[in-house]
Amino acid sequence: MLFLSDADTQRILNWPDVIACLANVYSQDIPPHAAPPRVVARMDAAWLRALTAMSTTRKYMGAKVIGRSRRSNVSYLIALWSQETSELVCLLDGKTVTAMRTAGTSAVAMDRLLKQEPVRVAVLGSGHEARTHAEAVAVIRPIQSLAVYSPTPANREKFVREFSARHQTECRAADSAQAAVQAADLVIAAARSHNEQPILEGKWLTPGTLVVSIGSTLPEQIEVAPDVIARAEFIIADVPAEVAHETGDMIAARKAGVAFENKVMALSNFIQQKQIVTLTNDNVVLFKSVGSGIQDMAVSEMCYETALKLGVGAQLPLELAVKGPARK
Repeated sequence: MLFLSDADTQRILNWPDVIACLANVYSQDIPPHAAPPRVVARMDAAWLRALTAMSTTRKYMGAKVIGRSRRSNVSYLIALWSQETSELVCLLDGKTVTAMRTAGTSAVAMDRLLKQEPVRVAVLGSGHEARTHAEAVAVIRPIQSLAVYSPTPANREKFVREFSARHQTECRAADSAQAAVQAADLVIAAARSHNEQPILEGKWLTPGTLVVSIGSTLPEQIEVAPDVIARAEFIIADVPAEVAHETGDMIAARKAGVAFENKVMALSNFIQQKQIVTLTNDNVVLFKSVGSGIQDMAVSEMCYETALKLGVGAQLPLELAVKGPARK
C-alpha cells in the first residue's frame, strides 16, 4: 500500500491539472449515490467529518476523514480502495488535496463566469484557503489588482508581500473588508468570522460582481450576510442540498426572510449548461461551496496514479484482509 505525505502531494499536484480534472468531473452526469451526503460526529468543540465517493472512472472508491480537535487543530486522511478488488491501495495526507480541490472547483465555476479579461480581486482571509484561491485565480485569468483583508495586519501584509513577489501583480493590504471589496470584480470570502458575524455585506457589492464563498460549511459557521444572498440573482452550489440547509449563511438568510431556494442550482447543471447563468454588469452571482467527496476522489485518484508513474511515496508493509473471491 502506498502512502503519500503532504510533501508528496505538493510535489505531484499542479493547478492546471487539478482544474482540468475537476472540470472534467463536473462535465459528466454523476450518479446520485456516487457521492452521498457527508456525516459529522460531534462532541464538545471537537468533530469528525467523513466524505465518501466513487470515482467516475470506476477504478477507485474513497473516503476522506477530517478531524478537528478541541484546540482547533485539523488533520485530513484520504483512503483509496480498488473498486475491482476492494484492496486498500493508497493513503494520502489530505491537507493539500483538500485546499487544491476546493480552490480548483471554485476555479471551474469562475472560469465559466468571468469575462476573458484581467480581473480585480478582493480576498477576505489570509489563510491557506485564501492563498490557494488566489493562486487558482491567477491560473485562469490575469489579475489586474488584488486587495486582501484579514483581521491580523501582519497576516495580510505577508499575504500581499508573498503574492506580489510571485506574480508581479499590484497588491494591497486593506484596513477593512469593505475597503478590500471596493471596485472588485471578484470577491473571495475565505475566512469566516471568529465571532460568527458576517465578514461580507451585500450593500458593499457593485453590480457585475462574482462572489465565491467557501468559509461557511456547517450550521454554526457564518461568512456572508443575508443581504448577499438576497442580492445574488443566481446561487451556484457544488452540493445544493447541503449549501441550502446545512450552512450558517443560508440558515441565517432563511431566518431573515430571504427566499433563495429557487435561485440555487448545481454546479454540474451549470457546467453542462442544463441551467444557464450569466454574470452581467447588472447582477451579482454567488458560488458557494461546502466540498464534496467527488472532488476529493477525482484529485486523489489523479495524485495516486501520477505517484505510481513517478515513483513518489512510501510503500507500507500493510494489507487489509479482503473477504470474498481470491484475487486473480
